[in-house]
Amino acid sequence: MLQRYKNILVPIDGSYEAELAFKKAIDVAKRNGDDTAIHLVHVVDTRAFQNISSFDTAMVEQVTETAKDTLNGYITEAKKNGINNIDSSVEYGAPKVVIAKDLPKEKSIDLIMIGATGLNAVERLLIGSVTEYVTRIAECDVLVVRTDLDNKPALSKKQRKHENKDSQL
Repeated sequence: MLQRYKNILVPIDGSYEAELAFKKAIDVAKRNGDDTAIHLVHVVDTRAFQNISSFDTAMVEQVTETAKDTLNGYITEAKKNGINNIDSSVEYGAPKVVIAKDLPKEKSIDLIMIGATGLNAVERLLIGSVTEYVTRIAECDVLVVRTDLDNKPALSKKQRKHENKDSQL
């Protein structure tokens, strides 16, 4: 018996790893049937604005608009790939909690597909990884995407930059 997922949550943060998670979510949704929904989310980390002495709502609005534009681009791509049961939201708060606890309960999420972290060991120790937290705390299945669509290791930023330079020559 195959596991069928009905509600897939894909956190989008603008990273290459999040894009890979999105692309794999499309494949999973296709395999699971038309009634499978993909929920895209971008979480604006409000803690980042707490240290700004002159809190500027225009800054938050700009971040929100950029996130909405990015999410709309992903929705367009999903629809081109035959996925019509897709929605998105911009949420505010601590990304770890929103992704691991709040949205899974609110939207009956049964699978979170999240990109692997790009943090090194010291950064993870100091600030913690959202991905690591989600894998520990979420009550649903979590798939951490570390590979591309051919299941080859995802290129590092340095490798992608080098590959882009080579393709421009």
